[in-house]
Amino acid sequence: MAIRFKQKCIKCRKRYVTVSRGQRYAVCYECQKKELHQKITDPEMKKLFDIPENFYKENSFLRDIKLNYIRFGRLSERQIAAFKKVVKELEEKTP
Repeated sequence: MAIRFKQKCIKCRKRYVTVSRGQRYAVCYECQKKELHQKITDPEMKKLFDIPENFYKENSFLRDIKLNYIRFGRLSERQIAAFKKVVKELEEKTP
């Protein structure tokens, strides 16, 4: 199990974000919210990213994958598989 700790957001310096040792930048959901809510036109990707908002709040990895798609317009097969795996794990955790 990875070691997790809290660190202040590097953008707003107000909220704490739970991070692991390998994570470079701790950015809170509220600071990334504007970037995350951009329109996605590809129907396949729209379906992939249509998950509950609290999953994005809890998991910075999911936010990072979505931001990569928004910035670059595509994802690798590994990124898509990892995204689906994490979403599945979060769905099993929540009742």
